[in-house]
Amino acid sequence: MAGLACLALALLALGAALALHPAPIKAEAAADSSTLRAHMGVSSCAGSTCHGRSVASGTPVRQDELLRWQEESSPTGAHSRAWRVIGEPRGQAIARRLGLDSAGLVRECAGCHASQGAAKLADGVDCEACHGNSGAGPAGGWLATHYTVGTSHARNVAQGMTDLTVPRVRAGVCLDCHLSGDGQGQFIAHRIMAAGHPRISFEMDLFSTLQQHHDEDADYVTRKGHKTNSMQMWAIGQAEAVSRGLSLYMQPAKANDGVFPEFTFYDCHSCHRRIYDSDEANVSAVPNPGRPIHAGMPPYNDENMILLLAAARVVAPGEAATFDARSKAFHRAMGAGRSETVAAAQALRQAAEALSARFAVTAFSRDQAFTVIDTIASDAISERFTDYEGSVQSVMALDTLLNGMVNAGMVTAGGAGNLRIQINQAYAAVRDPNAFQPIAFRRALGGAVRSIRSLR
Repeated sequence: MAGLACLALALLALGAALALHPAPIKAEAAADSSTLRAHMGVSSCAGSTCHGRSVASGTPVRQDELLRWQEESSPTGAHSRAWRVIGEPRGQAIARRLGLDSAGLVRECAGCHASQGAAKLADGVDCEACHGNSGAGPAGGWLATHYTVGTSHARNVAQGMTDLTVPRVRAGVCLDCHLSGDGQGQFIAHRIMAAGHPRISFEMDLFSTLQQHHDEDADYVTRKGHKTNSMQMWAIGQAEAVSRGLSLYMQPAKANDGVFPEFTFYDCHSCHRRIYDSDEANVSAVPNPGRPIHAGMPPYNDENMILLLAAARVVAPGEAATFDARSKAFHRAMGAGRSETVAAAQALRQAAEALSARFAVTAFSRDQAFTVIDTIASDAISERFTDYEGSVQSVMALDTLLNGMVNAGMVTAGGAGNLRIQINQAYAAVRDPNAFQPIAFRRALGGAVRSIRSLR
């Protein structure tokens, strides 16, 4: 897990909060009384017999969850720091570039950097942001009963607690902010990134591991009914990310920014490449067989599509062929027109949703997990890693799948630990987006996969 935690700090900087230094911008919540009654707040969970202990000595849960959520030196505390960064130097600079006053900060930023309906924005992304009703509602319906004698997880869910043990439910909650959502202040447009916001990146199982506040022990299995299947979580995360991105793209209000397309949907490096005007200039773009488009077109960001195809080819080969054909048709349609592209997007989204449903009933055996890893590095998939975003996703996939197999007892922790050098070499190949070299990356990826294959 050391390499995973190391990667976490870098990747969370791409799509989550950064801890900097205080600055003078202020923004306070403007919630009405009905909202205040609905949202219970962090203090309602902080009792010493609930989640507010200073040590993990509770039963049946740790009871130090609040402390871990607030941990300053760890990725587990990133959510609690989410609103603080709005008033720190980087947040200040972004606000100035966007021309936001205090009210604008609440309108544009609170959708992801705080909890919907919270009276205290300083709490950042608090308990109810994830555990409330559908990830954005209050805990009032279940707070007073979820700890009583004789209660059950099913009862809590029935009363409004979000069932984060269901991968598709968890993906819906996480994607709202770690990709983009429909709520106010949840769409991360290109203008926001142009103002200085970190690039958005999403990998559900990895980010879930970094934010985990609980132990999946025997008591957890008794209460929840099962342990987390990391391989399944990863695969469903890829499918739901594809579906969410396409759903947003199909909305006319989000697809365009004036006469320009909304560039947040496209691969960053298709435009952010170095320009050479000399006689020795070389084309830096690498052909991608998954995108039947000409070199001058900015390609749709297909990082999750590539990894979803790899998983589908192992679990559901027939559906994988359909998904691949529809993915290519979607890219191709962008050269035709808006109506053709929306129709192709809808067909592709349906294929992604079908794969998500298929993964939800797939146990992901040891053999399947190894085969997915092999497939990611196979020529048919790896030749699509022509851009930085997809390559980052593939490295995260290798790490999360390997750690998932360790957690499931499919490989030993010692055996996996011996492969850290090769895994970290793959990380190094995507450490600097401005120095990314596709061919060199594929070599590093292949080396990591060959090392993992030795455990088989």
